[in-house]
Amino acid sequence: QVQLVESGGGLVQPGGSLRLSCAAAGTITTIYDMGWSRQAPGKQRELVATITIRGSTNYADSVKGRATISRDNAKNTVYLQMNSLKPEDTAVYYCNVHARVPGSISDYWGQGTQVTVSS
Repeated sequence: QVQLVESGGGLVQPGGSLRLSCAAAGTITTIYDMGWSRQAPGKQRELVATITIRGSTNYADSVKGRATISRDNAKNTVYLQMNSLKPEDTAVYYCNVHARVPGSISDYWGQGTQVTVSS
């Protein structure tokens, strides 16, 4: 019902920056909250950032001051700008949308994009 296409991941040196994007497509009536999570090897999935339909944001302590989540409602797209990247940021990043489609409200997940922070 909803497909999320992520892009922007890659290999970055410590201290560098990336902007991840995630575009949602499908028979979407409303996208409520949008967010990014990440999962590193051997670790639990961590919620990185969320943004509501009105633009209120929340961040994990691990990325506060270094990450900015934003959204373009006209494009059904959510972004995650990450600066001052650390090796600890290495993970697969997944976007998520909480969306209404005909008949239901559900969470949908992207396929994941790898972010590797290494020198």
